[in-house]
Amino acid sequence: MRRRLVSSFARLALLGLVGAGLSGCIGEELRHGYQVDQAALATVKPGMGPEQVLQILGTPSTVSTVGNKSWYYISQNTSRTVMFLGEQVQDQKVIAVYFTPGFKVERVSLYGLQDGKVFDFIDRTTPTSGQDRAFISQLFRGLTRYEPFGSGSGASIVPGANRGQ
Repeated sequence: MRRRLVSSFARLALLGLVGAGLSGCIGEELRHGYQVDQAALATVKPGMGPEQVLQILGTPSTVSTVGNKSWYYISQNTSRTVMFLGEQVQDQKVIAVYFTPGFKVERVSLYGLQDGKVFDFIDRTTPTSGQDRAFISQLFRGLTRYEPFGSGSGASIVPGANRGQ
């Protein structure tokens, strides 16, 4: 009886440890960028100067590259079901503050996930200048070619090596 009680207690303790360890792998919700404050956004009115907008909304996430006539405040809410796996975009908002040529607020627009396309800015691939050949074939091809100044003519030091291109 006592042995069975110790055995079931050990199983229960092991199950508790495994459960506690796995609970750290349960997903999470992440917030990136500027989080929209609706009350602050409502105070930005047409005709305001850029200094007032900076005081109310803060520094923009990015500005337009031509003329600095638009400021963008970008936020994104994502979630993942299991830690260390990819994130799924749940919500994305872009507040665009457009300025007149005299740098007064012309209008404020709010764009959501339905207004745009979500894409990954980081491609995670490295472009190479090589052709689509295996490393070994490029290595052997490089051994049979002699291009001292990068002429591109491909003069070979091996007789008959230029025929098989």
